[in-house]
Amino acid sequence: MEDETGDDITEGSSLGAAQRVFHALSSAPRRKILAYLSASGLTAGEIADRFSMSKPAVSQHLSVLETAGLIRRQKQGQFVHYSLIETNLVNTLNGFVQEVCPVGRPIKKESQVLARAKESP
Repeated sequence: MEDETGDDITEGSSLGAAQRVFHALSSAPRRKILAYLSASGLTAGEIADRFSMSKPAVSQHLSVLETAGLIRRQKQGQFVHYSLIETNLVNTLNGFVQEVCPVGRPIKKESQVLARAKESP
């Protein structure tokens, strides 16, 4: 892969990794997905239910986030569960930004309510 300057960027390079992160964060739906996952993991279906787009489109967004190293997926039975990779510095910084973002803040609060509901029997 080449960048706009014509320099070769390999998949494993740190510049390539940074580009994948910036690409992942460039989309409003992907930033919303990160906000939904801020306090609790969700299944692919639970994430898709929060968007007015097709499930394949949501799946594509999840794939971009996973490729960027921002989320992980875990297959449990017939469900695929997604969660943040909390040790990723970008997710930490994004969490701070969500606190002041007029779009992200309510989504993050909803995520916290969902997390509390999953914890209580």
